[in-house]
Amino acid sequence: MTTRRSVAQRSPGAGPRPAATYPISALAREFALTTRAIRFYEDCGLITPARVGGARVYGERERVRIKLILRGKRLGLSLAEIGEILDLYEVARNERAQLEKFLGVLAERRARLLQQKEDIDATLAEIAGAERECRRRLKEAAAERPAAARGVRTGEADAGPARPGKARGP
Repeated sequence: MTTRRSVAQRSPGAGPRPAATYPISALAREFALTTRAIRFYEDCGLITPARVGGARVYGERERVRIKLILRGKRLGLSLAEIGEILDLYEVARNERAQLEKFLGVLAERRARLLQQKEDIDATLAEIAGAERECRRRLKEAAAERPAAARGVRTGEADAGPARPGKARGP
């Protein structure tokens, strides 16, 4: 459950509800982040909490932006790309430009991932070939080993005693 603090306590019939605010610890808990990570997003300009005295006060805008930052990170976007998308909404005050930019970024991300998938598939095929070759060579070595243990060289007939002066066999 998220902790929400209001600037003023609401009494019945007191007019519009004040905007919800969140302490940094509540946002950190809600999004499974460290408070340092939230401050880092602030340092990057992705969120801009209000200040009351020296304390940061996070509103619903910052909460939503953190949610969008984390979604962008899950999609593999850089913080710079996430910032560009978030800033488009601030400039245009509508979602159209933001959504068009997001579609473009997603298309680029998809293309990169598909290329990486092709590269991974090629590497996996190369690994499979190397594994087959190793297994084949181990099988050949295992087939040669029993003959060598008996003193028989592959491809040659029994050449007589293994050492001069000693006869082989029982």
